[in-house]
Amino acid sequence: MRRIPIMLLMLAATSVPAADEYLVEWGEVADESIRFMVDLIKIDSSNPPGNETIVANYLHDALATEGIRSDRYALDPDRANLVAKHRGNGSKRPILIMGHTDVVGVQRDQWSVDPFAAVQKDGYIYGRGSLDDKDNVTAGLMVMLLLKRFEVPLDRDIIFLAESGEEGTPQVGVTFMVENHWDVIAAEFCLAEGGYVREQDDEVEVVGIQTTEKMPRRANLVARGTAGHGSRPRVDNAVTILASAVARVGVWQTPLRLNGTTSAYFERMATLAEGEAAFRYGNIADPAHQDSIQDYFRNNDPYHYSVLRTSVVPTIMKAGFRKNVIPSEARATLDIRMLPDEDVEGFYGELAKVIGDPRVEIVPEEIYRPGAPPSEIDNEMFQTLEKVSKQMYPESTTLPVMSTGATDMAQIRAKGTQAYGLGPMRTLEEMNSRFGAHSDDERISEESLLKMVQFLWYTILEIAATR
Repeated sequence: MRRIPIMLLMLAATSVPAADEYLVEWGEVADESIRFMVDLIKIDSSNPPGNETIVANYLHDALATEGIRSDRYALDPDRANLVAKHRGNGSKRPILIMGHTDVVGVQRDQWSVDPFAAVQKDGYIYGRGSLDDKDNVTAGLMVMLLLKRFEVPLDRDIIFLAESGEEGTPQVGVTFMVENHWDVIAAEFCLAEGGYVREQDDEVEVVGIQTTEKMPRRANLVARGTAGHGSRPRVDNAVTILASAVARVGVWQTPLRLNGTTSAYFERMATLAEGEAAFRYGNIADPAHQDSIQDYFRNNDPYHYSVLRTSVVPTIMKAGFRKNVIPSEARATLDIRMLPDEDVEGFYGELAKVIGDPRVEIVPEEIYRPGAPPSEIDNEMFQTLEKVSKQMYPESTTLPVMSTGATDMAQIRAKGTQAYGLGPMRTLEEMNSRFGAHSDDERISEESLLKMVQFLWYTILEIAATR
């Protein structure tokens, strides 16, 4: 098993003053964290069907070995959630550490290794869930164990929630917990997935903290016409009607709009970048330059284009059943990711105007994640995250970021909890490679896993430990 270099461990153990009192043997923690991660990846919790109870039972046993009580809550017996708590003195409100135990499915023939074998190679752990989200589950578990071992006195309760169903079925996971057991997990702050640490040339440049996310608001377009023989063209061909509607939607440039998170993000990015990149980041709100900057992002930088607006992307088209039959109906799916403050009904109205054809019906899918305002960046938690980032990575800049994807923090934020997403350390090349979350050959470096544990540990000590 590859070990993290001893000098790195020594520096990490002494770089954050709040942790000076606790002399953690980080080499041992690295090995233990890797063992937990390997075991968790080997549990196939692909959603569907999930089977997250197997993971919850594993976590229950790991915690019980150290004398830590945990409870399981289940809407579906096969899809349990686990909650463990380290008690504080109650002088401050709790902190919730959250990670989801289900993973997306795999196309096994596209992987170079068995996605559920947790193959360790060249300093990486390969496997489905290694980045989404069994790394956060491992870090949360490890921090709970360290709090117990060192008997850390706390001003706040630390709550660990390993939730099921994040990958599209939150009704069995976080929604179930929020609606039925909120008293068990209620907290002032939440730490979960969705952030990142970007490394370049062995130096961390950026620590991205997710403070908000776009809302998944998917819809189907249904075009209807008259069925007929394929040899006789019709002006009301449903396939043609749908294709025209999808084409209009695909080139629609929705309005640019900044919020607190994205405004702060681009301001800080402008100070990090140079030349034309710095100009773009610094002038995104200037009407005189907006069009050219948006055109650049649209053609070269999909992430920055997306965070500036509610995005609409056609992803699926279905029509017909025989080559010589004109179908009476054709359908397309739109993956719509709305800004947190978007007027949902108003947006669908604008979408109808863009399509401009009454023969096309817009059928919104059921909303399963609520909207919520961005989490604050001027409170104790964000300031603590900035402090820990600077102490662990002195040359880094901390950025509040908006995720274009969705997480279970949406339900937590909607309850008024300030929630922040953390993530592993990776290079930009690695982030854009085939080794990412939901990708084939998903992987995490062993060093990055340890860094996640350290970052979470230092953060909890800094904001929750009794002085």
